[in-house]
Parts: sequence; C-alpha cells; structure tokens
Amino acid sequence: MKIYRIIAGVAVTLALAAGCKSQYDILLESNDVDAKYAAAFQYYNEGKYTRAASLFESLAMLTNGTERADTVQFYWALSNYSYGAYPTAEANFQSFLDNFPRSPFAENAEFLHVDCLYRATLRYELDQTPTYTAISAISEYILSHPEGANTDICRHMLEELNARLDKKAFENARLYYDMEDYLASRVAFRNILKDDADNIYREDILYYSAMSSYKYADLSVRSKQKERFLTFMDDYLNFIGEYPESHYRRELDRLYERAREKNETL
Repeated sequence: MKIYRIIAGVAVTLALAAGCKSQYDILLESNDVDAKYAAAFQYYNEGKYTRAASLFESLAMLTNGTERADTVQFYWALSNYSYGAYPTAEANFQSFLDNFPRSPFAENAEFLHVDCLYRATLRYELDQTPTYTAISAISEYILSHPEGANTDICRHMLEELNARLDKKAFENARLYYDMEDYLASRVAFRNILKDDADNIYREDILYYSAMSSYKYADLSVRSKQKERFLTFMDDYLNFIGEYPESHYRRELDRLYERAREKNETL
C-alpha cells in the first residue's frame, strides 16, 4: 500500500507542476505555429528578447521549408543580437545568409553579421585575430554594398580597427625602445613602415627610429660610432624631410649637431 501512496503523491505533484506552467512555457512546448509566431513577435516588440529568441528557435524547425522560414530565422538572430548575445547572433546570421542569400532580410543580416564580428574584437594589447576577421568581413561588405545604408558605419568601423592594428604595431616596437634594446627597436620601427607605410603613427615611428639609431650609436664602442652616427644622421634627414614642423624637431636638431660634432673627432 505504501508504494501506491508514493506513486499517487508523485502523480499529484506532477499534475500541480503542470498546472503551474506559465503561458510562455506552454507555448514553448507546443506545436501551434501561428500562436508561437504571434507570441514571438509580441515578446520581441516588448523588448523581451531572450523569450523571443527561444520561441523563434523552436519555430525554426516547425517552419522549415515554408514561406515563414527566413523571417523566423532572421528574427531568431535579431533577438539574440538585441539582447547582446553577439557570438550566438553572429552564428545565427551566418547560417541565415547561407540558407537565404536572396531573402529581403539578407543585406541587413550581412551588416548585423559584420557588426557582431566587430563587437567581438579585442583591445589592442590582446590577440588581434578577431580584428583581422572583422576587417576582412567589413571590407567585403563595403565592396558588395558601396552605396548601402550602413556602408558609412562600416567605413568608420574599418578605420577604427585599422587604427587599433597600427597602435599595436607601434606599441610592440616601442617595447624594445623602453627596454633600451635600441638596435632591435630601430629594426622593429623600420619594419612597421615597410609593411604599412600609411601607419597613423608614422611621425612617431620615424622619431623613435631616429632616437634608436642615435642612442645605439652613442652607446657603441668608439670604433663603431662614426658609421652608426651616420645612420642616425640619415634617419634625422628622413624625418625632417617629412615633418619639418614637427614638435620633435628641436630635440632631433640638437642630437644631429651633437652627432656631427662627435663624428668630427672620431
């Protein structure tokens, strides 16, 4: 008799639990496409994006192959995007674009996919692999939609990400300078300009390159100084040729005169 009482108690508990289910939970488990579809949009319009996303996700299989399929999958992605689940939204938008490249939502999905990649990038001190991925996707978007409504936004994204890469390259080279490894720092600064002549820190790079060559020469043994001061003098002339009005000019002028005087005695 005792076992029957336990079973009866469990049954009552389950029945009560079922009775306590919210309308949302019931909808989530149902196969009523029309009711789910209407509720998903209601939640989305009310800003309840996590609930909307779950309903759109459950609708994806139910509407597969129907005329609602692209709408459901787009709003599934858009719901995830709207509450800040950018990695999930990025995957959603990519899947959407793979499945519905001709959908009326396609261009907007392309932009939002790019925006998710942009938001996944990291500050310059950290790994920049996501930045390169985002730059590639943004560049493709701009080429595909040169007059698109979001193209100017993408151009600003591109400028910001390229500036971040420029800063990372500059700061990495300056580490050698700060560690007083002046030969390595000059090589690193020159390599930046070899790879990216338009680096936004070009003036600073040329300045630190000249400073590196001066300090390297100044710390060298006497027999090597003449040649190394000549390298600095070349760097100096390159710098003032490009930036004659630079705020670095006075300091470099002083070092140039000192290097010239030292070379006369060597």
